Amino acid sequence: MKIAVLPGDGIGPEIIAQARKVLQKLDLSFEFAEAPVGGAGYEAAGDPLPAATLQLARAADAVLFGAVGDPRYDKLERAKRPEQAILGLRKELGLFANLRPARVHPELADASALKPEVVSGLDILIVRELTGDIYFGKPRGIREVQGEREGFDTMHYNESEIRRIARVAFEAARKRSKRVCSVDKANVLETSQLWREVVQQEAKSYGDVELTHMYVDNCAMQLVRNPKQFDVIVTGNLFGDILSDEASMLTGSIGMLPSAALDERGKGLYEPIHGTAPDIAGKGLANPLATILSAAMMLRYSLRQPQAAQRVEHAVTKVLKSGLRTADIHTPGARRVGTQEMGDAVVAAL
Repeated sequence: MKIAVLPGDGIGPEIIAQARKVLQKLDLSFEFAEAPVGGAGYEAAGDPLPAATLQLARAADAVLFGAVGDPRYDKLERAKRPEQAILGLRKELGLFANLRPARVHPELADASALKPEVVSGLDILIVRELTGDIYFGKPRGIREVQGEREGFDTMHYNESEIRRIARVAFEAARKRSKRVCSVDKANVLETSQLWREVVQQEAKSYGDVELTHMYVDNCAMQLVRNPKQFDVIVTGNLFGDILSDEASMLTGSIGMLPSAALDERGKGLYEPIHGTAPDIAGKGLANPLATILSAAMMLRYSLRQPQAAQRVEHAVTKVLKSGLRTADIHTPGARRVGTQEMGDAVVAAL
């Protein structure tokens, strides 16, 4: 099983090291190959996604990704900024389906920004379309009109793009509580009107799954008001970007949330949803659990090793039950540990 390891910037190398350590503890045969990406890619080859890195990602069975971005590169032209690496990988590898689970571990209910009774037992999955919408739509740009500048972007979806992400959501719901909530803004946007029509058509092939619809502004409110009403949420790129980050804070910390980005054959890129956290980079403070749980998703979805995935997830739960906490999830009475000690604890729990 060939894994392309792309640590990236900031805390990326630190958290990737812990996930790799956990994978190496398993009795499986992995071939790891590492390459620079993001700011590290720019420093190495003058491009956030060097050609050699892209080639490695294409040849691998799965990609384990850290994080990209650094304020040092903010003044570069957009095409050279670190964040373009992840957008480029999604486009070049056809990674159209983003799976972002938001699950509250019982031990972390008190760490959530919401009351424990609101989030206890929470287990939702956000399915976000990744390669369309306003992030990739054209035309786009900045132009001068009547003596002043204006910016413009194009929100765009076609039927086939909507159908394939809807299928991912319905198939995922069949393995869960068989409920899908499709989120759009159909009362305002033509794109969302088409989205809703196509999702409704696709639902006819999944008579065992309940489909509901919700406007994105209401969904944002309901995620805070009553998040446990949801099972699977499916939505477009822009709305999914915002809602999945909101959902992450229900769990106690963005440092606990893994994600998968899949192509049509099941190959995927796996990454924590948090950023590079340059303020703590190199200090050994970052929470590696989201990255370790992303590795578990990689085992389950791309490498077809569900038992190994379950072992890793159970090990994380065991560590949390033991009372170990990184700073972002620390509560009174728990023992605070750093990045490496948390990774070592997961390895020991295996």
